[in-house]
Amino acid sequence: MKRLFKGAICFLTAFLALGSVKMEVKAEEENRILTGVYVEDMSLSGMTESEARTMVEDYVDSVCGMMITLVAVDGNEVQITPDDLGVYWSNQDIIKEAAGIGLSGNVVQRYKAAKDLQFQNKVFDLEFGVDENLVRQILSEQCSVYNLEAINATLLREGDHFVINEGQTGQVVDEDASVELICDFFLHDWNRDDASVDLVIKVDEAKGTEEDLAKVKDVLGTFTTSFSTSGPSRSANVRNGCALINGTTLYPGDEFSTYEAVSPFSQANGYYMAGSYLNGQVVDSLGGGICQVSTTLYNAVLLSELEVTERHNHSMIVTYVDPSADAAIAESAGKDFKFINNTDAPIYIEGVTTDDKHITFTIYGLESRDSGHQVRYESEVVSKTYPDTEVIYTNASLPIGSVSVQSAHIGYKANLWKVVTENGTEVSREMINSSSYKVTPRTATVGVNTADPAAYEQIMAAIATNNIDHVRNVATALAAGAAPPAEGAPAEGAPVPAEGIPTEGTPAGEAPAPAAPEQAPVEAAPEQEPAQ
Repeated sequence: MKRLFKGAICFLTAFLALGSVKMEVKAEEENRILTGVYVEDMSLSGMTESEARTMVEDYVDSVCGMMITLVAVDGNEVQITPDDLGVYWSNQDIIKEAAGIGLSGNVVQRYKAAKDLQFQNKVFDLEFGVDENLVRQILSEQCSVYNLEAINATLLREGDHFVINEGQTGQVVDEDASVELICDFFLHDWNRDDASVDLVIKVDEAKGTEEDLAKVKDVLGTFTTSFSTSGPSRSANVRNGCALINGTTLYPGDEFSTYEAVSPFSQANGYYMAGSYLNGQVVDSLGGGICQVSTTLYNAVLLSELEVTERHNHSMIVTYVDPSADAAIAESAGKDFKFINNTDAPIYIEGVTTDDKHITFTIYGLESRDSGHQVRYESEVVSKTYPDTEVIYTNASLPIGSVSVQSAHIGYKANLWKVVTENGTEVSREMINSSSYKVTPRTATVGVNTADPAAYEQIMAAIATNNIDHVRNVATALAAGAAPPAEGAPAEGAPVPAEGIPTEGTPAGEAPAPAAPEQAPVEAAPEQEPAQ
């Protein structure tokens, strides 16, 4: 009996609970918004809360497709929609509030709320928010293209004197003020229709006065390197990069990016295919040789004692400056050479190349250092690592007898020291950078494509010795139809290794003359950069 009684009680409790839920759901379904309740000019009378919310959401979606015209500099217009700006309905709780009118309080209070609506409607206003990040993105990407940027006053060196080119003020969109204006417009002024918003425009003042630029008269630092062993393409790249930097006027506090000044590395921008470093190999790329430009500028900047903010050494040693005195440009790796004008006056960068293949950068400014102040830079080689192997690659697409050799590179660790003297007495010695350069073995790519099985076996046997000079001898003999020489026989015209290292051509860093029998290394940078 007890079990039956308990079961009956549980069943009754569940039944009553289920009935209560159904009654609440039914009550909610039957609760209709009272007559006289509006969201703006939309009547919610007789709707459930869900129906009212759907109607208002549909309305918001429709008005967010209206056309908004942003008026930028010089009356240029950018047309977008509120949806593009991330406009959203921000006070969605008004629907629940509207549905609750006349449902709270005692009987008298509910009656009064309903009676009041007969004399005065209850109108809820829509409020909108804006995604400030989207607004700023549109201003930056679509409106700023019409900005008239200020043109700073610049210098031009003609002969032994400077000519001043006056600057010009500009007009630009004030992004911060315009973001605030747009957000305020959608919050307070938008009538839910197409609209036009005049963006806040500010004057962009040009830098430089005649008085400022007249201070530029002293040589702060100058440096020269030679590219006399470079072929025509690399030489053209060095001259082009130098010309792109020449004539730069840099104001106090401004940062100079060498990469921005000399890029893009394209034929349209005056570059040719020339040697560069890629994973320890020398390959051709557009702009090969550009790092000699950045390196020469780096040394002029050091002598001028300007503030270097970014500098990277090459992956392998270069020959036109001492170890640790180089500055690589690596487009794929995002490497750049940057510096700041940390003086109190403008500076002018002059870059020139000569017929005998020398490149010089001279930095002019206002000399504030004492006449007895002198600075020099010393390269300290900490260690050398010599390659002890040779690497041979086969290429089945090249004919037998074809051998392309690339030189070995000695690995270096080096420091660069800044030494300051005052009236001939050393007063400071500071390490500026520490650089590491890879050791790479002498390599050869050997063609093995032949229809003669015997010749193929002979070249593969030579390759198995891992002796490049022997492989070259065998390849030469096979190409000429002669009997292959014995291992150890010297190749005709083979260069004598320096310092006991099996290298040929230039040691590293400088492109060989066009007639060189083997491809000597050029100075380049680690990842495939427009080579050095």
